[in-house]
Amino acid sequence: MSRIRTLILLATLTALLLWAGQALGGQNGLVFALVLAGLMNFGAYWFSGEIVLRMYGAQALSPAEAPELYAIVRGLALRASLPMPRLYLIPEEAPNAFATGRNPRHGVVAVTQGLLRLLGRDEVAGVIAHELAHIKHRDTLVMCVAATLAGALSMLANAAMWGSLFVGGRSTRPGDTGTASGNRPSESRRPSHKPGVIARGQSAGTSQLLEEIKNHVSHPGRTD
Repeated sequence: MSRIRTLILLATLTALLLWAGQALGGQNGLVFALVLAGLMNFGAYWFSGEIVLRMYGAQALSPAEAPELYAIVRGLALRASLPMPRLYLIPEEAPNAFATGRNPRHGVVAVTQGLLRLLGRDEVAGVIAHELAHIKHRDTLVMCVAATLAGALSMLANAAMWGSLFVGGRSTRPGDTGTASGNRPSESRRPSHKPGVIARGQSAGTSQLLEEIKNHVSHPGRTD
C-alpha cells in the first residue's frame, strides 16, 4: 500500500510540473517540462542518497568504529523486518540525524557527532527508530523526488520570468505603429471624399457663375 501511495504522489507531482510547463510555455513548455521531469526523477531515484551525503560531508562508519551504534541499529532493523542500513557520520556538533536511500535495501542512516556525544543510548535508539520508520515507509524517496520536482518548478518559473522580461522589454522600431500592417497609416486617418458632397459643391459654384454673367449682361456699366 505504501508503494501505491508513493507512486500516486510522484505521478501527481510530475503532472503538476507538466501543467506548469504547458501554462508557461505552451506546447514547447510541455515538452521541456516532460524532459526535465524525466531527468529529475531519474537523478533523484538513483543518486539522491549520494548527493545528500556529499552535501553534508558524511563519512561511512564501520562496525569497528562505532560498535555500540551498530548494535542499536541492527537490533531495531531486525524488529522492523528491514535490511541493515548503511551508517554514516556527519562532522557536526548539532544533534541531528536523517535517513535517505531509494528503497529499504539501499537505506542509509546518518548521524552527527553531536548527537552521539550529547544523547544517551535510549535517546539515540529513539532517534534511529524514527529514521528507520522513514525508510520502511519509503518516505526518503518521496522527500527526495518532491524536493527535486520543486526545484524543477522553480527553474520553470525563473525561465518564464526572464523570458517575459526579454520579450516584453523590446522597444518598437521607429516608424512602427503597432499594427500588423507595419508603418502604413490606419484607414481611419485617410481623408474621405464623398462623391455626393463634391457634386453639390460643383453645382453651387456653377450656379453662382451663371448668376454673375446674367447680371453683367443686364447691367453692362455696373461693377461690384
